[in-house]
Amino acid sequence: QVQLVESGGGLVQAGGSLRLSCAASGRTFRNYGMGWFRQAPGKEREFVSAISGGGVSTDYIDAVKGRFTISRDNAKNTVYLQMNSLKPEDTAVYYCAASRSGLAYVSARGYDYWGQGTQVTVSS
Repeated sequence: QVQLVESGGGLVQAGGSLRLSCAASGRTFRNYGMGWFRQAPGKEREFVSAISGGGVSTDYIDAVKGRFTISRDNAKNTVYLQMNSLKPEDTAVYYCAASRSGLAYVSARGYDYWGQGTQVTVSS
Protein backbone atom coordinates (compact mmCIF):
# COMPACT_ATOMS: atom_id res chain seq x y z
CA GLN A 1 0.00 0.00 0.00
CA VAL A 2 1.26 3.46 -0.92
CA GLN A 3 -0.06 6.67 0.55
CA LEU A 4 0.32 9.87 -1.41
CA VAL A 5 0.06 13.39 -0.01
CA GLU A 6 0.07 16.41 -2.29
CA SER A 7 1.05 19.91 -1.26
CA GLY A 8 1.98 23.22 -2.81
CA GLY A 9 -1.31 24.29 -4.29
CA GLY A 10 -2.74 27.76 -3.81
CA LEU A 11 -3.92 30.95 -5.42
CA VAL A 12 -1.65 32.63 -7.95
CA GLN A 13 -2.04 35.30 -10.60
CA ALA A 14 -1.81 34.44 -14.27
CA GLY A 15 1.81 34.23 -15.32
CA GLY A 16 2.91 33.09 -11.90
CA SER A 17 4.45 29.84 -10.74
CA LEU A 18 3.74 27.08 -8.26
CA ARG A 19 5.55 23.87 -7.41
CA LEU A 20 3.44 20.92 -6.39
CA SER A 21 4.91 18.13 -4.32
CA CYS A 22 3.66 14.62 -3.77
CA ALA A 23 5.18 12.69 -0.89
CA ALA A 24 4.83 8.92 -0.96
CA SER A 25 5.06 6.39 1.81
CA GLY A 26 6.88 3.10 1.43
CA ARG A 27 10.37 1.85 0.68
CA THR A 28 9.92 1.06 -2.99
CA PHE A 29 9.07 4.51 -4.34
CA ARG A 30 11.68 4.20 -7.07
CA ASN A 31 9.73 1.29 -8.53
CA TYR A 32 6.59 3.34 -9.12
CA GLY A 33 5.68 5.34 -12.14
CA MET A 34 4.17 8.64 -11.01
CA GLY A 35 1.58 10.82 -12.65
CA TRP A 36 -0.15 14.14 -12.17
CA PHE A 37 -3.79 14.59 -13.15
CA ARG A 38 -6.17 17.49 -12.72
CA GLN A 39 -9.89 18.01 -12.55
CA ALA A 40 -11.56 21.34 -13.14
CA PRO A 41 -15.12 22.03 -11.97
CA GLY A 42 -17.63 20.33 -14.22
CA LYS A 43 -14.94 18.53 -16.21
CA GLU A 44 -13.49 15.07 -16.24
CA ARG A 45 -10.15 14.31 -14.67
CA GLU A 46 -7.39 14.70 -17.23
CA PHE A 47 -3.78 13.63 -17.53
CA VAL A 48 -1.19 16.35 -17.02
CA SER A 49 2.22 14.70 -16.74
CA ALA A 50 3.97 11.48 -15.80
CA ILE A 51 7.43 10.18 -15.02
CA SER A 52 8.77 6.65 -14.95
CA GLY A 53 10.24 5.03 -11.86
CA GLY A 54 13.80 5.74 -12.86
CA GLY A 55 12.94 9.22 -14.07
CA VAL A 56 14.13 8.54 -17.60
CA SER A 57 10.76 8.79 -19.33
CA THR A 58 8.39 11.72 -19.00
CA ASP A 59 5.22 12.76 -20.75
CA TYR A 60 3.06 15.87 -20.82
CA ILE A 61 -0.29 16.93 -22.12
CA ASP A 62 0.16 19.38 -25.00
CA ALA A 63 -1.48 22.21 -23.05
CA VAL A 64 1.35 22.29 -20.49
CA LYS A 65 4.39 21.46 -22.60
CA GLY A 66 7.07 24.08 -22.16
CA ARG A 67 5.42 25.41 -18.99
CA PHE A 68 5.30 22.46 -16.59
CA THR A 69 8.17 20.18 -15.57
CA ILE A 70 7.82 16.91 -13.72
CA SER A 71 10.68 15.54 -11.66
CA ARG A 72 11.28 13.13 -8.82
CA ASP A 73 13.66 12.64 -5.94
CA ASN A 74 13.67 8.98 -5.11
CA ALA A 75 15.78 9.57 -2.00
CA LYS A 76 12.98 11.76 -0.65
CA ASN A 77 10.10 9.65 -1.98
CA THR A 78 8.74 12.76 -3.66
CA VAL A 79 7.59 13.75 -7.10
CA TYR A 80 7.28 17.38 -8.13
CA LEU A 81 5.38 19.37 -10.71
CA GLN A 82 6.92 22.76 -11.41
CA MET A 83 4.27 24.94 -13.03
CA ASN A 84 5.34 28.16 -14.70
CA SER A 85 3.46 30.72 -16.79
CA LEU A 86 0.21 29.62 -15.22
CA LYS A 87 -3.05 30.39 -16.97
CA PRO A 88 -6.60 30.62 -15.62
CA GLU A 89 -7.41 27.42 -17.51
CA ASP A 90 -4.90 25.59 -15.32
CA THR A 91 -7.27 26.06 -12.39
CA ALA A 92 -8.18 22.63 -11.04
CA VAL A 93 -7.64 20.15 -8.27
CA TYR A 94 -4.35 18.42 -8.97
CA TYR A 95 -3.88 14.79 -8.03
CA CYS A 96 -0.79 12.65 -8.00
CA ALA A 97 -0.95 8.95 -8.67
CA ALA A 98 1.38 5.96 -8.45
CA SER A 99 1.65 2.99 -10.78
CA ARG A 100 3.12 -0.32 -9.62
CA SER A 101 4.26 -0.94 -13.18
CA GLY A 102 6.93 1.75 -12.93
CA LEU A 103 5.78 3.20 -16.24
CA ALA A 104 4.69 6.74 -17.04
CA TYR A 105 1.09 6.06 -18.03
CA VAL A 106 -1.10 8.64 -19.69
CA SER A 107 -4.30 6.82 -18.75
CA ALA A 108 -5.65 7.03 -15.22
CA ARG A 109 -6.40 3.32 -15.44
CA GLY A 110 -2.67 2.64 -15.25
CA TYR A 111 -2.44 3.95 -11.71
CA ASP A 112 -3.03 2.03 -8.53
CA TYR A 113 -2.86 4.69 -5.84
CA TRP A 114 -4.13 8.26 -5.68
CA GLY A 115 -3.66 11.24 -3.42
CA GLN A 116 -6.41 13.46 -2.11
CA GLY A 117 -5.57 16.38 -4.35
CA THR A 118 -4.45 19.97 -3.94
CA GLN A 119 -6.31 23.00 -5.27
CA VAL A 120 -4.63 25.29 -7.78
CA THR A 121 -6.41 28.51 -8.62
CA VAL A 122 -5.06 30.92 -11.21
CA SER A 123 -6.65 34.34 -11.33
CA SER A 124 -6.73 36.48 -14.45
